[in-house]
This record gives sequence, C-alpha cells and structure tokens, in this order.
Amino acid sequence: MRNTERLILSKKIQYFSLRISDLPGRWLHFTIPVSRFFSNGKLQKSFYTDGVAFDGSSFEGFKSIEQSDTIALPDLESAVIDPISATPTLSIACTLREPETMAHYWRDPRAVALRAEAFLQKTGFADTAYFGPEVEFFIFDSVSWKIREGYSQMNVVSREGGIGEYEDAGDIYRVRTQEGYFVMPPYDCYFDMREEMVRQLRAVGMEIERDTHERATAGSAEIDVKYEPLVDSADKMLLFKYIVKNVAHKYGKLVTFMPKPLYGHNGSGMHTHNSLWKKNKPIFYDEKGKYHHLSKLAMYYIGGLLRHTRALAAITTPTVNSYKRLVPGFEAPTTIAFGYRNRSTCIRIPAYPATPSSRRVEFRIPDPSTNPYLCFSAMLMAGLDGIKNKIDPIQEGYGPLERSGYASSEKGGMKVDFTPSSLQEALNALEKDNAFLQEGDVFTKDFIKLWIDYKREEIAKVAKHPTAPEFEQYFDC
Repeated sequence: MRNTERLILSKKIQYFSLRISDLPGRWLHFTIPVSRFFSNGKLQKSFYTDGVAFDGSSFEGFKSIEQSDTIALPDLESAVIDPISATPTLSIACTLREPETMAHYWRDPRAVALRAEAFLQKTGFADTAYFGPEVEFFIFDSVSWKIREGYSQMNVVSREGGIGEYEDAGDIYRVRTQEGYFVMPPYDCYFDMREEMVRQLRAVGMEIERDTHERATAGSAEIDVKYEPLVDSADKMLLFKYIVKNVAHKYGKLVTFMPKPLYGHNGSGMHTHNSLWKKNKPIFYDEKGKYHHLSKLAMYYIGGLLRHTRALAAITTPTVNSYKRLVPGFEAPTTIAFGYRNRSTCIRIPAYPATPSSRRVEFRIPDPSTNPYLCFSAMLMAGLDGIKNKIDPIQEGYGPLERSGYASSEKGGMKVDFTPSSLQEALNALEKDNAFLQEGDVFTKDFIKLWIDYKREEIAKVAKHPTAPEFEQYFDC
C-alpha cells in the first residue's frame, strides 16, 4: 500500500485502470479517478478491502443480467504505471468477488490461479512455481475479413512478406518463405518497433531475455519473458499483449496472437518454462540426477504433464485455429514425449545454461491464444499430480526421445501418442481426464463444465461457415 501511495504522489497519478480477465483471456478494464479513493496522501482502505462494484453481465462468459453486480478487488502488488495512457494512470489487476460474501467469483480465471498457488504450498512439495513464456506473434500491415451469406473472405497484407498488395512489389527486401529466423534489417522490417516494445515492457518491470525475428516470413516475432511466480507471470502476460498491440498500433500496424494466421508458415507458440522452488532453492536440479541432472521430483512433474497432455491441450491450445499450428513440419510439438534439446516433443529439457537455478522443463504445446491464468494453473496441477503419484515418464514410455518426433511413428518401446488434432478432440480428453485439476478445488467441476461448453459453442460457430479450401476440394464432387 505504501508503495502505491508513493507512486500516486510522485507520478501524479490521476486514474486507476482496473483490469480483469474474461473467460477466454482478454484483458478488460474500467477507469476511476484516483481522487475517489485517495486524499491527503492516503489511499482509503476500502479500495483494496471492499473493492469497486461493476456490471458483470456485460462481459463474455460472466454473469446473467439478473445477478450482474460484481466486485473488482484490486491487487496492489500488481500495480504499474500504464505506459500507453496519455494521462498518468495506474494499471491494477483485480480478482472478482461476490458482493454479499466477498467470496471469489467462481468464473474468475485469476481466482483459479490464486487457488493453484495456494494448493502448491499446501502440498509441501514446493512453495513457488515459476513460469517463463516465450511469446510469439505476427505483425501485419493490415488485416480485413468479411463473413456474409454468400461469401466469406480474409485478406492479410504484409510488406515484409510480400503478401497482399505487396505481392509484386519490387522495392522491398523480401524474406523468403520460412527463412525469417534471425534475419537482420532491412529484411527485418519491424526491428525498431520490436525494440520499442521491449523498452515499454521493461518499463513496467518485465525482464526480457531475448527478442528475435522468427522463422515465418511476414512479421513473425518472438519476445521471451523471464520467469515469474504463477499469478505474477499471468498478470504480466496480459500486460504484455496490451503493450505490444498498442506499440504496433502507434506504428500503424496490427499484432495478432492468433496461433496460425498464415497457411504454409510456422505459427505462433508460447513455449512455457516450468520450475519449482522451495525456500529459494531450485528443486528440479539434482547433481546426481540420472537424466541431465533432473531431480526425481522434476521427472515426476514431467510424467504428470505428459500423462495429461491431451486434456491440457483443451486449455493451453484453446482455439479451433490452435490445431492448425500443431502439425508436423513447422517446429510445433506433436509427439507426447520428452527429450533433451528436442523441439519436436511436447517437453524439451533445455541444454542451457547448465546451472541449478536454470534446470527447468519447457512445455511446448501452449500458444498465445490461451488464458494465462488457466494455462499456467493447469500445467502446475498436472505436474503436481505427477509428483503425488510418482509418474515416472521413462517407465511410462514417454521417452526420452533423442531423435525427431516427426520422423517415424516407431519409437522403440515408447508410447506412440500424439497431441490432439482438433479442439473437439482435446475437449473430449478433458471431459474424461480432469480429476487432477479438481484437486484442492483449484478448478471446480462447474468451471470445467463451463469451459467445455463454452468452447464447444465456439467450435459450432466456426464449423457452420463454408471455407475456400472446401470449395476447392468439393465443388466439383
């Protein structure tokens, strides 16, 4: 609280932007004048104990109109100065509460993440779970789409990729298809924009480990964020999207976190590094560990992730479009296995740096369309289930796989299993395998049903529309 008060005074903050996550994972907000809760250099206690009321019926996946009153309870630890707003504004992540009891609102994704952190501590296995996302996205010059009774169309324009109106342009340094990895200016058209994104992200307290042009041609980018505790990392993931989109908008461009916006190009993933710590010490490392210094606990965590991968996919890769990314040949994980340095498997054990604090597990399935509160919580719950039940990934036949998972279905004694090929397949898996999520009421049974129903409605909505490839394939049948 004292830090918030000092920030308000020193930066002459005029507004609070109270941020909440809807069910799919989009950040929403409303603003209130600071003067409503701040006077004589003091922040009123009611601001962070009683919260601020709003209409919860207007947000997707939330309340019905007859029970619309909802409380947004600010988490002052999340407060940062909004780098986008022209007026000095403090951005604060909120949890949602019921107005009569102040209990967590059961549909609030951030509340799920808070319960996951609390459950971890109750297990005694560790006290902190860290998550570090590698966030990929596309920068386009323009994007348009129309859906009508007689037709549907979409048009992507990318100067860098020579797509759309730039297809025949002769005045550009064009990146050849699938050869964009690490290219330099002038081929990397958006280098300066990415650097501004990084500056803005660092200004709000994010530690950025790397930014690069990714392999896909048309404005494909990656910015890697250093690991943070679960809720903090999820808060910052939504702040990340907000800043990146707004910087692109300033340059007259558009950013999409859609997993697979372009056919024939790599998609956008969000490979997420997991590690557990206890009393400020990394517990995934064991100097005597038989497999690249991984502790038994780390191996069990891997076993839990792999046993539940197909169910996890319904949360970590939660859109119809997600499964256009999870196909062989585009550096996306398709084999449910683990391997050292292996990017074709669902889990990669990074080779660098070889220090105890850096021994971690990279789960490669997630993409940036996910809700980070749910994504990180689900991964943690799967890993904890592996620890609780001592699921040994080697004995279970999940690896280690030291060759490409794309090359062959013959895995030599391993389980031959693959990631779901569709969102429907993933939801079916989640429907059958969700008990691990319900431990400690982290994900309630009602919440899981809500998620499955919501996503099946999404599938039905998309499936109703004929597409151009369908005409190409079936018009002359």
